[in-house]
Amino acid sequence: MKTGFDNKLYIQKQTEHIKQRINQFQGKLYLEFGGKLFDDHHAARVLPGFAADGKLRLLQEFKDMAEIILCINAKDIEKNKVRADLGITYDMECCRLIDKFREMGLYINSVVITQYGGQESAAAFSKKLEMRDVKTYFHYPIAGYPANIDLIVSDEGYGKNDYVETTKPLVVVTAPGPCSGKLATCLSQLYHEYKRGVSAGYAKFETFPIWNLPLKHPVNLAYESATADLNDVNMIDPYHLEAYGEMTTNYNRDIEAFPVVRTILNKIMDGKGVYKSPTDMGVNMAGYAIVDDKAVRAAASQEIIRRYYKACCDCKLGNAKQTTADKCELVMNQLDLKAEDRPVIKASLDKALATGVTSIAMELPDGHIITGKTSNLMTAASSLILNSLKHLANLPDELLLLAPSVLEPITALKNNLSNDTNYLLTLEDVLIALSVCGATSDFANKALSHLGSLKGCEAHASSMITSGEEQFIKSLGIHLTCEPEFPNSELYFA
Repeated sequence: MKTGFDNKLYIQKQTEHIKQRINQFQGKLYLEFGGKLFDDHHAARVLPGFAADGKLRLLQEFKDMAEIILCINAKDIEKNKVRADLGITYDMECCRLIDKFREMGLYINSVVITQYGGQESAAAFSKKLEMRDVKTYFHYPIAGYPANIDLIVSDEGYGKNDYVETTKPLVVVTAPGPCSGKLATCLSQLYHEYKRGVSAGYAKFETFPIWNLPLKHPVNLAYESATADLNDVNMIDPYHLEAYGEMTTNYNRDIEAFPVVRTILNKIMDGKGVYKSPTDMGVNMAGYAIVDDKAVRAAASQEIIRRYYKACCDCKLGNAKQTTADKCELVMNQLDLKAEDRPVIKASLDKALATGVTSIAMELPDGHIITGKTSNLMTAASSLILNSLKHLANLPDELLLLAPSVLEPITALKNNLSNDTNYLLTLEDVLIALSVCGATSDFANKALSHLGSLKGCEAHASSMITSGEEQFIKSLGIHLTCEPEFPNSELYFA
């Protein structure tokens, strides 16, 4: 993938801009931090050159002047809400984030449990954190929120929430996922700060949509595809257009919420609110770090196609509504994108038609398209990766990389554990076997040395594959899509 984004320039501009915003509010800023912090693979895919941990690197620039508050909704704890990309609950993701921040030397102030109404699981989570020396605070539901401004901005509204003591100029407010109460926490803190005579400010950090890219730019449309299940829609910010005569891109939820947020800020700050539009509230500088618009457009277009296929597969599995896939298709149509724009799709379907079994095709960095198919021994993904590594290592197709003496005990063990005499070696099995063979085989070692070259490659499967296999492929950095079809007529698919 051709680089189109300068991550070093991005960190530099973003750091400077946030420091300016801190100074704008007399040295105290609450920054609502949206999106994924450690593994923003969506941004890395649509902005080739963007580091997936770019936001973390940004925070490290503020290590000495920042502290972090994590928010988690008590209702999400109660219903064990799961972060889909990681398969872990929000409370566990909260703990993971704390560990990661600490590893990087960042200061964790506390965890705020929002929307607390006496949920036992939320109270238990608070106790668990306190036992591990993590301070916790509670914020409570406010009747009539967000319409009843007089109640919200009063001692019976924000005033009832626990006040979080902070000491740093920058307070980053983040969360394990959306709808965790980040904005409400920032506004509640501002209320308490002004009651104490501290003239703090608020700003929002959100990468997408990128405000200074056109509304229908592929990068912004890719964000619409990514949030199709949330019914997010990119819009021209009407408040910014009216105030400055400048067209900027924002999204419906921020635009719809702005009148209320502005009113609350003005009430808290005695009419001194500085924002005329939701775009004003943002501090995102990503648009200024795009150095090759053509490369970025191409990458984002591929992401839009991938999102469409994912939505279709989710619908087939019963995990999403058809409207989500329909919306992704509408986004594709806006750019006149088709399956033919993703060459690996045709290659995988042709291979499946010729063999009658599930096949996967992958385009390698040198432009070659390699295929793999399900066999009596291994899955299509296993075959694909072995074939790809052979090609990259310039090894002959007929070479057996895996010694039978290594494969046979693995197969026997798996058959016994699963009570399945037709067990197929998964990609994980095969890579472990290849690593073992590397102890005695130079060929296996040579093949393994090219594993990192698969990162960023495009791949497509002729049918859906198991979630475990799919996750392992993605862990290699391969951008995989699947046809929304089951591999066979069997109901059990795991």
